Amino acid sequence: MKVSSAVSGHWSKPCPVVQCPTLGRSRFVQGRYAQHMVSHAFDTDSASLVFEDDGGERIQVLSADYGFRSGAGRLYQDGYGGVPKSIVELSISNFKKELIALRRSVRFDEYKQISEMYEDASWFRRLGFSVGNSIREAFVRLDTWLEDENILRELKLPKNPAIDSLTDEQIAVLDKVKQLRLDDAKVSRREKEREDKEGKVQAPMIIRLVYNILCWTLDVLYEGRPIQRFWFLETVARMPYFSFISMLHLYESLGWWRAGAEVRKVHFAEEWNELHHLQIMESLGGDQLWVDRFMAEHAAIFYYWVLIIMYSISPSSSYAFSELVENHAVDTYSVFAEDNEDILREIPPPLVALNYYKSGDLYLFDQLQAGWTGQEPRRPSCNNLYDVFANIRDDEVEHVKTMHALKEGTLELDQSRFKDANKKLGSMAIKTLESFDFDE
Repeated sequence: MKVSSAVSGHWSKPCPVVQCPTLGRSRFVQGRYAQHMVSHAFDTDSASLVFEDDGGERIQVLSADYGFRSGAGRLYQDGYGGVPKSIVELSISNFKKELIALRRSVRFDEYKQISEMYEDASWFRRLGFSVGNSIREAFVRLDTWLEDENILRELKLPKNPAIDSLTDEQIAVLDKVKQLRLDDAKVSRREKEREDKEGKVQAPMIIRLVYNILCWTLDVLYEGRPIQRFWFLETVARMPYFSFISMLHLYESLGWWRAGAEVRKVHFAEEWNELHHLQIMESLGGDQLWVDRFMAEHAAIFYYWVLIIMYSISPSSSYAFSELVENHAVDTYSVFAEDNEDILREIPPPLVALNYYKSGDLYLFDQLQAGWTGQEPRRPSCNNLYDVFANIRDDEVEHVKTMHALKEGTLELDQSRFKDANKKLGSMAIKTLESFDFDE
């Protein structure tokens, strides 16, 4: 028996994680310092950690963060809630880190692990691997020359310093994560079954065409790599809400449209939800490869501006496209959770998932639940990675409901303050000035 010290809603024990020295430091994310002594039975050499939620439930936590940005780049870890440095300092720091990662990825051929997954690859995929390897070899020659000319420092880092720092137990968990698979054909069948039953999402032809191209691209690029695929999707999935909030804020600032303030609140709750999905995938190692980070982050910026333009032209079309994407996410996560249930139940949940679903102020989580009006608040379990993915699937269902309601103009917003004000006024009415938007 080993006793670890934990804080309600967070932990205070130094945690062996990839690139992250110490977590928590007796700090609860909501500002409360109600400390508890938590007992948990495990071997002396175990890296197991215990999370205690606000209700006193104790849950074993994923003991390593396998993501590239673990530590100061993760919610609820070092530096959480702090103020960023200047844009110059941040850009230089990130460039240095990513440059080393890029050099290591080509010099040690991190992409070989992808090509080795496809023993019977199609000619199209083999062609892609051949072209990609030629580009990699060109980068290797360039990097070596820059080293010889003392323009770049010699790359002395080990092949995989992150994995080298893990315990045998943590490596065993990572091996289980690598066993997870997604059947793209089954996802397509699930989507067809849903559309046959519920009907297709009403969207312009061009939007459906772009959606089909997106799905095909993801199937090709991320076949056999579901966690990386999910990380890419969640990186991009936040962009619609950033775009929607930006446009609504612009309209309010210009005085054109101020009735969307409640919608902004819903969109922020949705973005906060997607941020936690993203960081869950990061903690599972979804962002480890440099090429995945490069594609996802640049696609996200591009997607943001596309949606800005789309929303300015037709908000309902923007919501229709998001409804298509969120429906696809529901189908994908459903198939993934069903097919990998046994393995997922053997893996503890990441800290970021527990903090989101099980602790502190759940106001933003409740704002996400567009279809739960008048019902008991949704309080999902989060005892293992299967519960986490089931929760993510159900979150995506809520996104679908919200996008559909916004597209149709039927979203039920919080009108309690409006109704209370009308009750106090009784039979009186507020006098409004004559509008000048009539045709002259």
